[in-house]
Amino acid sequence: MRPSQRVICNPLDLAYRYQDIRSTDGADGTRGGERRRSVHREAADPSIVRYRGRFYMFVSMSAGFWHSEDLLRWEYRPTSKLPALDYAPDVREVDGALYISASRRRDNCPFFRSVDPLADDFVEVTRGTFPFWDPNLFQDDDGAVYLYWGCDNDTPLKGARLSDTFERIGEPLPLVRADVAARGWEQVGEDDVTASTRPDQERLLSRLRGKPYIEGAWMTKRGGIYYLQYAAPATQLNTYADGYCTAASPLGPFEYSLDSPFSSKPGGFITGAGHGSTFQDRHGNWWHAATMRISVNDDFERRIGIFPAGFDDDGVLFCNQNFADYPFVVPDGPFDPWTPPAWALLSYKAVASASSSAPGHTPASAVDEDVRTWWAAGGRDPGESLTVDLGESKTVYAVQVNLADHELGDIAPQVPEGADWNAEIWRGIFPSHQPVETVVEVSRDGRQWTAVRDSRGTDADAPHAFIVLDAPVRARFVRVTGGRMPFEGVFAVSGVRVFGTGDGAAPGPVRARARRVDGRTARIEWDAASGATGYNVRYGRHPEKLYHSWQVHEQTSLDLRSFNADADYWVAVDAFGEGGITTGEPVPVK
Repeated sequence: MRPSQRVICNPLDLAYRYQDIRSTDGADGTRGGERRRSVHREAADPSIVRYRGRFYMFVSMSAGFWHSEDLLRWEYRPTSKLPALDYAPDVREVDGALYISASRRRDNCPFFRSVDPLADDFVEVTRGTFPFWDPNLFQDDDGAVYLYWGCDNDTPLKGARLSDTFERIGEPLPLVRADVAARGWEQVGEDDVTASTRPDQERLLSRLRGKPYIEGAWMTKRGGIYYLQYAAPATQLNTYADGYCTAASPLGPFEYSLDSPFSSKPGGFITGAGHGSTFQDRHGNWWHAATMRISVNDDFERRIGIFPAGFDDDGVLFCNQNFADYPFVVPDGPFDPWTPPAWALLSYKAVASASSSAPGHTPASAVDEDVRTWWAAGGRDPGESLTVDLGESKTVYAVQVNLADHELGDIAPQVPEGADWNAEIWRGIFPSHQPVETVVEVSRDGRQWTAVRDSRGTDADAPHAFIVLDAPVRARFVRVTGGRMPFEGVFAVSGVRVFGTGDGAAPGPVRARARRVDGRTARIEWDAASGATGYNVRYGRHPEKLYHSWQVHEQTSLDLRSFNADADYWVAVDAFGEGGITTGEPVPVK
């Protein structure tokens, strides 16, 4: 892969908007009515359409939208004409125009129309005729328009045909219900484990009463088949994923697909891949956008990811989420969605040092491949730095610098406008903030440094900056120095991720040993491979269709609790390291 190619890396590097959230009475882990404030970035529930040669992306809590011509570079546009605090905005094309709606529990939900979003021409066309949450509008080939919606853990997703004035025609039909007894991936719990000793997980399990949320509908029609996609079990979990059902008509009856979940990313640097949208580019390539989890400062602290997707010859909907937070090419033409990453991660558990550190936030947290932990400087002055030592010179192609929001609720000003979101939470969105400033340098000897990025004095707000070098370089050290930060906060980094090629060979092959524990669970074991830093466990219902994956580090076993009870499975374990990926052979799960 040449650096000149079109390369991106999840999570998407967007200028995510800052939220001001104040909660009481147990919300987000508080106790006894105390007031808790969190200021953090958030975006979720991506709805993407291609309209008049341009992609438009609407996401929750952004007070605007993003647009792109190529899926590589996204530009933010604010607007005051759409309701900023209504979750899960949906955008679809109907009769040659874009229609936007979002979520309200009690009030009727309005619809807005636009033919030129960049001109901010959003016009409210109806105040709505009923409340709904997590909407998805869909126009069929015959011109009929349907709405799908739902977001709770008691009632199913529903659907109805709409009139020209967006009124329901007939009563809503129940379309998709949870079935935890048969669908392991719908289980509520980290790693699909339904019990936990972690306080945050105990609170979540108690709040959900062990029942998954069924939410985030999205309809795709292909080859005369209607694919109704939905998310489960909860956005705060690493197992948040999208499954699907199919039907021969837009309102069903729908049949659950045993190839669910089709979008799932429970392992790696950043996890979660639920509540999203499926769309095509101008070359006919399929893509799926989804919500990725941080959920440390707040349950709804989230990011956006985009993944290659498609349909196989049997009509099975899939996403390639192998190494889904490694760099990958966005081609300017048709491509194989199963193309593996060309660059390896070189920085896993490298030696890291810093100019200073806040208590509990050591430099090692910036190289542990976990977006939920971070290094934070010991003070707020510009000039604090973090240095990663790769141990020896390696061929570096790209660097991703992921920033964290560290205790901003203690120092950020009050947001000028907001509203009670429910009885426990008040929230607002900051209309602007100081962009992050960073300098990224590489060095072969730790003495002479070459800058590969310097955003000081620019308006480039890049919380997940992905820097592809003009040409690969031999380097041992990577240093990131902070300048001004949003709200003059602490420089904090959740991941300095260095990509390239090591000088060693790829790891040796491993062979999985797999046995079914119960209908929804399998125990997968393998022997350690020399030169491996981790393993990618792939599984599926056919040895040539291992469409699901779970990436792990430093372990040689995995309890897969995400199976469908009525399906047979095959599994393979790929060993990966700085020298590349060694594909494992599929074996049946006995």
